[in-house]
Amino acid sequence: DLPELKDCELSLDGGVALLQFNRHDVRNELTGTAIAREIITVCEWANANPQVGALVLTGNGTAFSAGGNIHDMHRRKGMFGGTPIEIQNGYRQGIQRMALAMNALEVPAIAAVNGAAIGAGFDLCCMCDIRLGSEHAKMGETFVNLGIIPGDGGAWFLPRVVGPQRAAELTFSGRVIGADEAKEIGILLDVHPAEELLPACMAMATGFASKPREALRTAKRLLRSGQRMQLPDFLDYCASLQSICHTTAEHEDAVQGMVDKVR
Repeated sequence: DLPELKDCELSLDGGVALLQFNRHDVRNELTGTAIAREIITVCEWANANPQVGALVLTGNGTAFSAGGNIHDMHRRKGMFGGTPIEIQNGYRQGIQRMALAMNALEVPAIAAVNGAAIGAGFDLCCMCDIRLGSEHAKMGETFVNLGIIPGDGGAWFLPRVVGPQRAAELTFSGRVIGADEAKEIGILLDVHPAEELLPACMAMATGFASKPREALRTAKRLLRSGQRMQLPDFLDYCASLQSICHTTAEHEDAVQGMVDKVR
């Protein structure tokens, strides 16, 4: 069964889960809606559901996500109000849980960047494995413009996407870039006309989901583990997981299929 959501729409077809942010009225902001909490719910659901082979995230309307609610910041309302400890706990118990959930997601995640992805919305894109954008995509690590920092973990994710030098330039300048530059510097894998973006993402995700599921999830674990482990330890880890993969039914079926093809 699909989890019940308030501010997002979720579907599952052919092993691909499609999560659409459905708060166009506030440009799919993350801090003043249930979207961040529902991303956590969907990540946990996907991890526990072997029918899920990939996850696509996108925004309904003109924006992917505008990030934080600037009006709440101005009024010091919600997670932006209270004592320093209360604000800290608001981040730790709120949007930072989304970052942890996205980082712990076991299936490939593709961001279909249909429009503006600003601040925390941009960081959410960087939490995905792959980003495809429409010609209308606008992206920016804009926190410094408001006199704040990426409190959602963006300074951890962005250098892993574009490297430390480009991440520094984007973070220090707070500038917003268009789709073509985002592709040029490696944020977007590709750019599509608006009407072709979601079909392209779904086709890619369907291809991923068609692969042996346990191997797919294990490969993603390896990609994430390789960022934090020393090579000798990582190779031991690879050998251990590979020894499991060699004994699975999906491996035997795949090898048998290959052997049958070359006969």
